[in-house]
Amino acid sequence: MKIRFRCFPALLVAALVAGPALPAQGDLDAAMSHDGLKRITVKGLSLAYARPGATLAGYKRVKIDPVEVAFHKDWKPTRPGSRIPIGAAELDSIRTELAKLVQAQFVKALEEKGRYPVVNASGPDVLRARIYIVNLIVNAPGGGSSSVSSRTFVLSAGEMTLFLDLYDSETGQILARVIDRREARGDGVARMASRVTNIGEAEDIAAAWARILRDALDRAHGAVKK
Repeated sequence: MKIRFRCFPALLVAALVAGPALPAQGDLDAAMSHDGLKRITVKGLSLAYARPGATLAGYKRVKIDPVEVAFHKDWKPTRPGSRIPIGAAELDSIRTELAKLVQAQFVKALEEKGRYPVVNASGPDVLRARIYIVNLIVNAPGGGSSSVSSRTFVLSAGEMTLFLDLYDSETGQILARVIDRREARGDGVARMASRVTNIGEAEDIAAAWARILRDALDRAHGAVKK
């Protein structure tokens, strides 16, 4: 990858996930397609770019790089029921746990019913996926204490944004890039936050992203596999 995500200007990253306040289309396309990609439409994704003429039809297996996770720069978490900031060790634990969770959901979806084995080695039929979770916000991390005074109720467990780059694993040529922001589902009713509910919401979001990749591979192979 010529320019990694972490090298993108911070202002552009913030704008990409801010909803309607996107930068001018020309600036956005220049940043996202600097390596020869062109914007396309993919159902269920906010933004998608692909290399003209590229296809996923030749890929039967997938190699997934370790998932990288970064919090939203303005997120300042505190312990439930107090103003005490959450420590660096706990934040690292959240990042590590989410990275493992996202990776597990992609593996689960891709390998369902023997579809696309996830492997560690490159090969002519191996698609390489690089997954970044950015602008992560966890509402009430560690919430759900048994103490009434420390219980925290939230409308949503939080939000996160996916940056996914797809490459040919042997040549390193980028084939596609997708960006999608998701917020944990909410019905307008405040519910008590807990580690269990936070994990459940994160799994649902990651699973939805993973299914989109799997479905794209299915379509490229000419049929939806059973």
